This record gives sequence, structure tokens and C-alpha cells, in this order.
Amino acid sequence: MYIIVVGGGQVGYYLAKALMDEGHELLVLEKDAARTAFICNDLGSVCVRGDGCEMTTLAEAGAGRADMFIAVTGEDEDNLVSCQAAKHKFNVPRTVARINNPKNETIFKKMGIDVTISSTNIIMESIEEEMPTHPLTHLLDIQEQGLEIVEIKIPPHSPAIGKTVKELSLPAGNTLSLIIRSQQKPFVPDKDTILEAEDQIIAITTPESEEALGTTLRGS
Repeated sequence: MYIIVVGGGQVGYYLAKALMDEGHELLVLEKDAARTAFICNDLGSVCVRGDGCEMTTLAEAGAGRADMFIAVTGEDEDNLVSCQAAKHKFNVPRTVARINNPKNETIFKKMGIDVTISSTNIIMESIEEEMPTHPLTHLLDIQEQGLEIVEIKIPPHSPAIGKTVKELSLPAGNTLSLIIRSQQKPFVPDKDTILEAEDQIIAITTPESEEALGTTLRGS
């Protein structure tokens, strides 16, 4: 694949190195002249000095033939603008943006960025696996359909315990896709499946209804 990476900082540098090791064709766009020279000296002529938010720069970088566009600068605004340009002006099929402030994730999704990566959220979700403090863990965003795949663990106090799936007041369009239960193989629930405490539910939901889904399965 031909991949353009915007941002040649530590994240962009190591990402470029890993992608090259995988055999991908790669170009890094970096504003800083010294950083550009460092990457070229270390990795070869894969880095070009330029602003990934500028149309001319993206055109010269061959964005029109790129298979993937990844923006990992330290500025959320630059990552958003460059990904939008790649997506809507050059029709790049897959855009990935680094988010430094987790509060910006919603707007990135609304603006059509295919994949958003927040290091803060990744660390928080790893913590939650050990010490669950939040009702819902995001596993995957399906941007094209406006859907999310999430994991919810049923706590001992949940009002859903002992109820069948058909008895639950699930938000419209939400589906329970898989149940992971202790000492059993994961299984796909049907309408007569009875929920138990500590069940781990993999569900399909939407950003607008995920809170209601969490309340239904975990309680308020």
C-alpha cells in the first residue's frame, strides 16, 4: 500500500519505520527542516518537508493515489484538517488521526475521519480491564454505518440479571452479538437467553444510544 504519514515526530518516525519494515510504500510530511533531515538520514528519502494541511503539498505528495492517510502531529486541528483534505479532496479511502485531547474525539468522528486513536483513551481502557470504573468499553467504530461495537460487563447489582434478551428494553437498533460467560465458550444469544451476573456482552450500538444501552444492562 501507499501510505502518507503527516507528522515526523516520535510517533510518526517509529510508525514510518514499522510500516517500511512491513514493506509498504511510504511518505512522511514534516514541517520542521531539521526533523525532515534526521528522518531522511536515518530511513532514506521517505520524508519531505511540507505542511500536510496544504492542498498543494498533498497533491505533490501523491495523495490522489494513496491507499491510507495517517495524521499523527501534536496538534489535533492539523490532524483533523489534513485528514479531511485527504478524504474529501483526494478521495483517500482510509484516514487515521491521532487525537491528543480525548474531548475532540466526537468531532473527529462527526467530520468523517475513519479511525481515531487517543492514547489517553487506550490507557484508560487498559486500566478499566484491571479495575473497571466505566460501564462501557469501545472496541471498534464502524464509521460508514454510524455504529460502534462495545463491551459491557454485567455487575452483580444489574436489573438485567435473570431477564431474557427479549425482556430487556434495548434501544432501537441495538443488538447483543456475543456473550462471554465464565467457564463457557462464548456464544451468540437469542431472544430467550437469560443474562447472568459477570456476563461480558459484546454489543452493536450507536453513539447516541450507547448510554441508554449501558443503563439497560448495568443499571443507573
